[in-house]
Amino acid sequence: MPPPARTDQDEGRVRGVIPTAGELVAVTCPAGSISRLMRECADGTLGLEDEDHTMRVEIEETRRPFDTQGWTHLSRGAWSSGGRVVILDVCTSGFDLLVDVSGRVPGFTYRHRPPTRTRALSLALPSRARLLARAALLQYPAMWLAGTRGRAPLHASAVKAGRVTALVAGASGVGKSTLIGREAEAGGTATGDNVSIVDGTAVWGVVEPTRGESGSGRVMPHGRREGHLANRVARLDPDRVVILRRSTEEHVAPCDADVVTRVLVGSTYIAGELRRFWSFSALLALGTGIGPAHPPVAEVAAAFAERLPRVSIALPSVDGVRLCDLLSGSEVQSWT
Repeated sequence: MPPPARTDQDEGRVRGVIPTAGELVAVTCPAGSISRLMRECADGTLGLEDEDHTMRVEIEETRRPFDTQGWTHLSRGAWSSGGRVVILDVCTSGFDLLVDVSGRVPGFTYRHRPPTRTRALSLALPSRARLLARAALLQYPAMWLAGTRGRAPLHASAVKAGRVTALVAGASGVGKSTLIGREAEAGGTATGDNVSIVDGTAVWGVVEPTRGESGSGRVMPHGRREGHLANRVARLDPDRVVILRRSTEEHVAPCDADVVTRVLVGSTYIAGELRRFWSFSALLALGTGIGPAHPPVAEVAAAFAERLPRVSIALPSVDGVRLCDLLSGSEVQSWT
């Protein structure tokens, strides 16, 4: 567990650094509900300030709108000027965002100014509102910046299970979070249980609490509860790809590269966690002139599938199952 974030009691501000998506994010926010939201999102990774941070996130207390007079209109509620972009109610989170890439370290500045409709939705669906705020304030900015470095998001995670380091993917509800959490609790390591940033060789976790049926924390959509991921690491380099499926009986078999690529790409585009990311990424690319309008999802997925051994695992249930046991057999080890 990292040291706690430094709190400036005089200014009522919390300052710290969160490693996520391969970036080191310096966070400054008001003490209180916003700082609690950021701590929750960081899942225990919020540490002391670091001069080597790669981006800044600041949440201001003012409710004044950002001044966009004379700026270029990009889209409804979005403008740009000289490497800066303003987006109103970004990702329907209730926060307005100013992105500034003109300096050495990109900065993301937020002001909480929810329109009436967004405020009403947050009151009616508080867990949804919390997820959108986390995505808008931390996850999507770090993922976009990672995209300017040739990386892309995948709805998959990396876990070290015994002597194997696997990139694990599968449809929502198949038991991926449960298996990864079980390995981490048993002494393995993992980058996360949900979304990652990848480049075809390495996997960086997008930090957030786990969500599953076995969690004991906050109740979230689809009846899942949040939990803490033990032994989280910032990066792993997988040595194989594992595709999880549900079936009436257990079955472990090699898998074709084109099937693996299709699963990695398809599950990424249908993931609810990324539904608003694509327009967010395109808008920032358009407004800042930096990075691709669309990250190379298919390219990095194919790179993993073509380079690494591929395993398909079908399970009727994940109760009592260990991923390391499924992957430790000599036959599985011999697949290339």
